[in-house]
Amino acid sequence: EVLYLPRPSLICMSMATSNAAYPLKFNIISKCGTTAARTAKMQLPHATVDTPVFMPVGTKGSLKALTTDELSKLGCRIMLGNTYHLGCRPGPEILSSSGGLHGYMHWPHALLTDSGGFQMVSLSKLCNIDEGGVTFTSPYNGTELRLTPEESIRIQNGIGADIMMQLDDVVHSSTTGPRVKEAMERSIRWLDRCLAANARPTQQCLFPIVQGGLDSDLRIQSLDALASRDVAGFAIGGLSGGEAKSTFWRIVKLCTERLPAGKPRYLMGVGLPLDLVVCVALGVDMFDCVLPTRTARFGVALVPEGQLQLKKRQFETDLRPIDDRCSCPCCTGGYSRAYLATLLKEDGVTLGCSLLTAHNVAYMLNLMSEMRQSLVDGKFSEFVRHFFRLQYPNPTDYPEWAVEALKSVGVSLLSGEDVKKSSCNVDGSGDVEVK
Repeated sequence: EVLYLPRPSLICMSMATSNAAYPLKFNIISKCGTTAARTAKMQLPHATVDTPVFMPVGTKGSLKALTTDELSKLGCRIMLGNTYHLGCRPGPEILSSSGGLHGYMHWPHALLTDSGGFQMVSLSKLCNIDEGGVTFTSPYNGTELRLTPEESIRIQNGIGADIMMQLDDVVHSSTTGPRVKEAMERSIRWLDRCLAANARPTQQCLFPIVQGGLDSDLRIQSLDALASRDVAGFAIGGLSGGEAKSTFWRIVKLCTERLPAGKPRYLMGVGLPLDLVVCVALGVDMFDCVLPTRTARFGVALVPEGQLQLKKRQFETDLRPIDDRCSCPCCTGGYSRAYLATLLKEDGVTLGCSLLTAHNVAYMLNLMSEMRQSLVDGKFSEFVRHFFRLQYPNPTDYPEWAVEALKSVGVSLLSGEDVKKSSCNVDGSGDVEVK
């Protein structure tokens, strides 16, 4: 039987990277005087990244419908790759001989790689988990792939990402019972194996992942154990799986309050604009999600007021740009909503998808830039209120969970009169169709 150790052994500590050797420096520039939000400069080997930051997801080494040059011109300085998929194809040997993923995909800026742990949920029917690691049946050719903490790090060392994720034992957020505790404790043991396996600790830093499901006591055990390890930053995992938003924000806040204040905090897989604004207020620094690219493939444009469903007939004669406040190549290039509506219906995922992807990624990057500037200017609370007024012209539509979350960090969205009238939307996806 493998016992859970809440604190690292002396051997584990000796193998961990020292603070002086971290290939990451996190310099906080400004903090909100009301909320837990802060802006910082995160120096990595391939880029200096301003936080809070949204990281587009290039699972297999590409952002669908955009070249790396186009993504760079939008201002993106860090993006994601996925260890499981890249480990399957093209494989770590090809990546290593190409100069890592940076050389393979011609990306000069920072990279973060997921460890492959999430595939335990997304590919749950194709995997078996034990103390040693996880065995996958490849969705590509049916062959087996054995992913251990050591193998995950070996692949990530070959990929060459600036930030690597530990391999963790991931369960769906709706899971309850002993399996959640088992996964949390195993993730801590796997973390120590990942730290010991990192062959490039002065070039690639490793983030542990807080687990524990929706159980606050298990989250605290995970937080305390991970905070005792010598690491450069932390990730919060196991959320954005369909759990109630009223629970989601409380788990996020629990984590940000207990994690070290001087290191970056990364909330994995979260990307709805509303969620980003609320979670920045709760103290999160980094986010990733497929939202801007996936919604583009379905003909959905992100705008400050919510979303535009461009495939709807009403846009076929609308000659305005998606958003005349946006400086992306789509909005400034003379491409109208009507043109995009026609492209999206007739050519599927080619030119229309490319233009819309550029816009959606630009929207997300600009949203984070506006939050950073509001923090520097000391006006973050005002930014939050303005964001909500645009998304929800009627305050009675404010999602109840978001109102409660922001109130917990000192931001009141509703006036006394609004509170009397409010029948807040409990679910609160934050997606409002713009007419």
